[in-house]
Amino acid sequence: MGLGHQHSPAATQDRHSGHSHDHGHSHAPESFDRAFAIGIVLNTGFVIIEAGAGFWYGSMALVADAGHNLSDVLSLLIAWAASAAARRPPSERFTYGLKSSSILAAMANAALLLVALGAIAIETFRRLFDPAPVEPGAIMIVAGIGIVINTATALMFVRGRKQDLNIRGAYLHMAADAAVSAGVVIAGLLIALTGWQWVDPVAGLVIVAIIAVGTWGLLKDSVKMALLAVPDSIDMPRVREFLAGLPGVAAVHDLHIWPMSTTETALTAHLVMPEGHPGDIFLHDLAHRLDHDFGIHHSTLQVELSPDAGCALERADTV
Repeated sequence: MGLGHQHSPAATQDRHSGHSHDHGHSHAPESFDRAFAIGIVLNTGFVIIEAGAGFWYGSMALVADAGHNLSDVLSLLIAWAASAAARRPPSERFTYGLKSSSILAAMANAALLLVALGAIAIETFRRLFDPAPVEPGAIMIVAGIGIVINTATALMFVRGRKQDLNIRGAYLHMAADAAVSAGVVIAGLLIALTGWQWVDPVAGLVIVAIIAVGTWGLLKDSVKMALLAVPDSIDMPRVREFLAGLPGVAAVHDLHIWPMSTTETALTAHLVMPEGHPGDIFLHDLAHRLDHDFGIHHSTLQVELSPDAGCALERADTV
């Protein structure tokens, strides 16, 4: 459910068709423009510093991490563009606006993370069998700066990570970078104390495994959203039971629930009400209850008066 919702009883009703559309709620995603701008500037600067230090001190670990950080800058740009697009108003062609662009951005971020993890894993395996001498002190200092920058950036997205999958993707990128930098610091310390060059690639493999788990969750959730699956936070049978138990409702069919974006959910349903159309107040209250009780922000309900009239959408292959 998005943040900053404004609730209103307003809705429109077409008495001839029996349709009701809930238009009275504003669920625009929260703006993280400032966080994106700061994060991109900080991380771009750090990529330049880290890559320069890596080449200067001959540390491929720093160079590889700089490449990973560069992918995160790109991911922030993608997430920012999607966040801005999701706030654009509907048009004649895009009647829901560009809300679903946030879902595409979450998928793109997951893909970028997987590519970055693959590159790091390949380099890590190579270094495991052919460890190269590194300057542990320089590595620890540069990686320490990375921890500060990436943690600060991640914290700017922390409040939106549970409500918005797109913001969660940006948060995971920054948190993953902080974890990578911490691993590099620990590896540098162990190398300084023991001289074991193999510590660096082993630490890298552990970090890759940890990040991969979070990335898989992000990819799985974004793909489900793209396929219009019912959001995990919504209990479909409970919604059906709620609608079927409303006064005057004899049957419910053609019930669909899907994500419009990473923050908003939509519902359509046909309610068979033989006793007559329930009126505007009933539909207004129902839209509000679906929003308040189930987190369904945009509901479209069609009222059918005769259970014997038949509906073109009431087929065996519909829910």
